[in-house]
Amino acid sequence: MIRRHRAGRVDFRSVNDAALAVLPALLSRWLPAGRTVGSEYMARNPTRADAHPGSFKINVRSGRWCDFATGEKGGDVVSLAAYLHGRHQIEAARELAAMLGVRP
Repeated sequence: MIRRHRAGRVDFRSVNDAALAVLPALLSRWLPAGRTVGSEYMARNPTRADAHPGSFKINVRSGRWCDFATGEKGGDVVSLAAYLHGRHQIEAARELAAMLGVRP
């Protein structure tokens, strides 16, 4: 269940928890050419001209991610979705909530 605090606010933790539970499936959908190595999913970064996988990694246990070539990084699945899809985090959280069936 997604909790709302004040009008229009989304409980990011609820959305992140739900997304983290299915993160491997989300990564396969968002970054289909990637692969899991240990606890990290390695893929080409689709937001830039990334010729070789390896510098863009997502921890499949925590959702933390980093593009080691550019220094861009985030601490959860919502920030990853926002980054990959060019959205604000609130928009990404709402889209993930709808996709995952997390309701207010």
